[in-house]
Amino acid sequence: MTLHSLSMHEIHDLLLARKAGAVEVVSAFLQRMEAVEPKVNAYISTLGERALDEAKLFDEGKKDFASSALAGVPIAIKDVICVRGIRTTCGSRILENFVPPYDATVARKLDDAGMILIGKTNMDEFAMGSSTENSAFAKTRNPWNLECVPGGSSGGSAAAVAADLCAGSLGTDTGGSIRQPASFCGVVGMKPTYGRVSRFGLVAFASSLDQIGPITKDVEDAAMLLQTIAGHDPRDSTSVNLPVPDYRSTLRDSIRGLRLGIPREYFIEGTAPEVVSAVRKAIDTYRELGASLVDISLPHTEYGIAAYYIIAPAEASSNLARYDGVKYGHRVEGAKDLMEMYRRSRSEGFGAEVKRRIMLGTYVLSAGYYDAYYKKASQVRTLIRKDFLDAFEKCDAIVAPVSPIPAFRIGEKAEDPLQMYLSDVFTLPASLAGIPGISVVCGFTSERLPIGLQILGPHFREEVVLRVAHQFEQATPFHREKPPIG
Repeated sequence: MTLHSLSMHEIHDLLLARKAGAVEVVSAFLQRMEAVEPKVNAYISTLGERALDEAKLFDEGKKDFASSALAGVPIAIKDVICVRGIRTTCGSRILENFVPPYDATVARKLDDAGMILIGKTNMDEFAMGSSTENSAFAKTRNPWNLECVPGGSSGGSAAAVAADLCAGSLGTDTGGSIRQPASFCGVVGMKPTYGRVSRFGLVAFASSLDQIGPITKDVEDAAMLLQTIAGHDPRDSTSVNLPVPDYRSTLRDSIRGLRLGIPREYFIEGTAPEVVSAVRKAIDTYRELGASLVDISLPHTEYGIAAYYIIAPAEASSNLARYDGVKYGHRVEGAKDLMEMYRRSRSEGFGAEVKRRIMLGTYVLSAGYYDAYYKKASQVRTLIRKDFLDAFEKCDAIVAPVSPIPAFRIGEKAEDPLQMYLSDVFTLPASLAGIPGISVVCGFTSERLPIGLQILGPHFREEVVLRVAHQFEQATPFHREKPPIG
């Protein structure tokens, strides 16, 4: 098997046993990128020379493969996470030439663990989108079918992992932006509990929802990568000071007797029959593994999209006000006064979807409309959170589809924002509630497009979510399938 097709833990085992060198591993990924990246467009920036320099330090004995469980392993980071001295664009023209003077906490943790950054991945502009068609730089394509989207907004990260263009990656999830692209690309994607991973150095979209998480080739890699980035950070006021469990150590524990909730609201009219069939078969697999299946209700699910598309744009409107052409970012030349400079800089710098959400967010926060929209949406959010708390009194985890549809064609929903938003109907509620969730591949359509199974757990119980996901993965062959791109 070629080096670039291996999982992170398999690569590290080879490095630790001195059966491969770090330069050899990085070179294998760079060669793969040279052959495949022009077809996929998973990256905004590639860092080949930097990665090889880092790898040489390991091979020369200046860094130790035994220093961490992922030392020497190549990784990619979504281009919304700051890395000191490396361009961070957020997929936007307004930050096209922005170079951060500091590291995000997760970037520092990856570096401390000895992981080798190989590139910054493409994304929907400012993480606003479900298809990675909203990037200012390129449309990322799904490695399973280059005519289809990879999902979004972390589509570049998911496509890079699926196409073996990196060993693993970090994405961000605000309303499903890790889980949905992981589902579309047939990889593992995990959104941790809000507050489990520091957001310091993450360029904000919706501050009460954004969370960084792993996108990997298997669940064991997801557990290891989450272990690396999780933990309290005093620089992030929303970071929670709780012990981080050893996620890898419990993966192989039996799920016999574990109660898995099946929410009736996640099997609705309009869901693709092949998605329903694959998820139902996954539920049967859990029955065979000894889990106890429980019918549950999450009654406010239908209000999730409406609540999310008020709360998230409202927070985006506030967060993106800083991009005014004054301190950093795109600034027009020749403006006759300050107001024209603001207007033209923002008009030229932001894309259509970002402008749409800024205007929507500004409207719902405006005088006379705040109570009718933002306050009401916040109350609905509380009810959705309560739905999950009530459900977890009856079950230990929840099993459901990630998306009602598999990957769709590029351009298919570009002119219909509402249809695009509806593709996140099953991921948004968990984001509003702040609970952890994961996507693992549970089958394929007749056109060989992956289908994702979503597993949700109580707040700060990522170890339960990972164990349930790992047990399914080990009982089925789907995660070993590779896209036909070469």
